[in-house]
Amino acid sequence: MMMMMMMIWGMVIVLVVWVWRTLDWVWWKPKRLESELRRQGLRGNRYRILHGDLKYNVRLLTEAKNRPMALHSHDIAPRVLPLYHNAINDYGKMSLTWAGPDPRVSLMDPRLVKEVLSNKFGHFMKIKGNPLSKLLIQGLAHHEGQKWAIHRRIINPAFNLDKLKLMVPAFSTSCGEIIRKWDKMIPDEGCLELDVFPELQNVTQDVISRTAFGSNYEEGRRIFQLIKEQIQLCIQAFQSVYIPGYQFLPTPMNKKRRQVDKEMKRILRDMVEKRETAIRMGESSKNDLLGILLESNMKEGEEEHGKSKNRVMTTEEVIQECKLFYFAGQETTSVLLTWTMILLSMYPNWQDKAREEVLQVFGKNTPDMDGLSRLKTVTMILYEVLRLYPPAVAMNRRTYKTMELGGITYPPGVILLLPILLIHHDTEFWGEDAKEFKPERFAEGISKASKVAGAFFPFSGGPRVCIGQNFALIEAKIALSMILQHFSFELSPSYIHAPWTVITLQPQHGAQLMVHKL
Repeated sequence: MMMMMMMIWGMVIVLVVWVWRTLDWVWWKPKRLESELRRQGLRGNRYRILHGDLKYNVRLLTEAKNRPMALHSHDIAPRVLPLYHNAINDYGKMSLTWAGPDPRVSLMDPRLVKEVLSNKFGHFMKIKGNPLSKLLIQGLAHHEGQKWAIHRRIINPAFNLDKLKLMVPAFSTSCGEIIRKWDKMIPDEGCLELDVFPELQNVTQDVISRTAFGSNYEEGRRIFQLIKEQIQLCIQAFQSVYIPGYQFLPTPMNKKRRQVDKEMKRILRDMVEKRETAIRMGESSKNDLLGILLESNMKEGEEEHGKSKNRVMTTEEVIQECKLFYFAGQETTSVLLTWTMILLSMYPNWQDKAREEVLQVFGKNTPDMDGLSRLKTVTMILYEVLRLYPPAVAMNRRTYKTMELGGITYPPGVILLLPILLIHHDTEFWGEDAKEFKPERFAEGISKASKVAGAFFPFSGGPRVCIGQNFALIEAKIALSMILQHFSFELSPSYIHAPWTVITLQPQHGAQLMVHKL
C-alpha cells in the first residue's frame, strides 16, 4: 500500500511539474516578458495564448497572396511582410509582435542592427526555431561560438577570391548551356515567351553542382529535387507553433520528411567519402568547393593534433555543409537573377545601358574575371535589385541573457527582428525615392548609397556575413552578361507581379518574359 501511495504521489508531482512548466511556457513567461517590454515604452500587439500572432500572420499572408500588385510597383513590404509592416505603421519602428509565445521586437535602426550583427561577445544568438528547419539548413548558418569559428576557418579557403577565379570556367560553361538552349528555342524572327525563373534555377543548380562537387547538373539533380520536396514538407510546419517532441511522432508528414532527409544524406555521404578516399590517395582537390573544404579540414586536423590526415569536421558535419552549399548556393543567385531580368524588362533603358557596358568590356567573348571588375553599371543594377528584392527579407536573433540595446533592456528569451526588406525600403535612409528602381544611387559604391551607414545588408553583416556573397555576385554577373550578349527581353502580357516568400523572395506566379534573339 505504501509503495502504491508513493507511486501515486510521484505521478501527481510529475503531473504538477508538467502543468506548471506548460503554463509558464504558454502564459506566465510571455506575460512577464510583455510586461517588462511595455514598461520601457515598447508598444505592439497583445499576446494571444500559445499562437501569438502566428494565426493572424497566416491570415494576412493568405489575403496578400490573393492580391497581385500593380506592374512597376516596388512597394512590396505590405504584401511580403504584412504583420511587421502593419505593426511598425501602428506602433512605431520598435514594435512588438509575437512568434507563438515568444515576443519579437523589430529593429529598424541600422546602427542597432549593426550592433546585433557584430555580436562581439556572442550575446545575440541565432534562433534554433522549429527543429524541422534542421532538415533544410544546418552547418555554418546555424553554428555558434567556437564551433562556428572553427567551421568558418575551415570553409574560408573554399571561397577565397583566388579559388573563385578558378571556378569562372565552370560558371561560364553552365551559363553557356542555357544560352544555347534558348538560342535553339527562340525563332530567328520574332520572340518566345519564357518563364525564366525555373530556367535560371536550372542554371544555378548546374553551377553549384559543377563548382561544389565537380559533377554536372544531371548527377546533382536528385539532390535539388529532394531539397525542393523538403521545403514543401516543412513550410506548413513553420507557420504554426512548434510543440516540443512533435517531430518524433510517427505522422505521415514526419515519416516523409525523415525519408527525404535520409536519401539526401545517403547521396551526399557517398560523394564525401569517395572524395576523402581520393584525397588520401594523393588525388588533387580539383578546385571544387568540396575538395577544397576536405583538404582544409584535414590540414586543420594536422595542425590541431599533429597527426596526418585527421579531421576536425566529422563526415556528418561535412554533409550538413554540403546541404548548405546546395541550398544557399543555388537559391540566392537564382532569385537575384530572376528579379534582375524582371526589373530590366520593366526598365528597358537600364537593360540597354547594361548591354552596352557588357559589349564594351567583353564584346561577344565569354566573360572573364578581369572584365567583371569593370562592370560598373551591371554592379549598380545588381545592388539595386538586392535592395528592392533581397533574397532573405528578414533575420532573427535571440537574447540569451539580459542585454541593453538602444536604451531598452531586453530580458532573456526576446527575439530581435532585423527586417532587411523594410530597412532597404525606408525613406528615412534612402530618400523619398526609396521604393523606386534607381541603380544610380550606387554609383559611388555601397557606403554612399544611403543616408545612414549599414542600411544595405542583403548578405547579412558583421563576422557572420554570408561567406558565399562573392560567389553569388560573380555567378550573377557572368550569367547576366552572357544573357545580355545574346538576348533582349521584355515583360510578357501574362506576367503577374506578385513577390512572395518561400524561404527566399520569389515571383509567386513565375517570371514570364518575351525573349528576343539579338
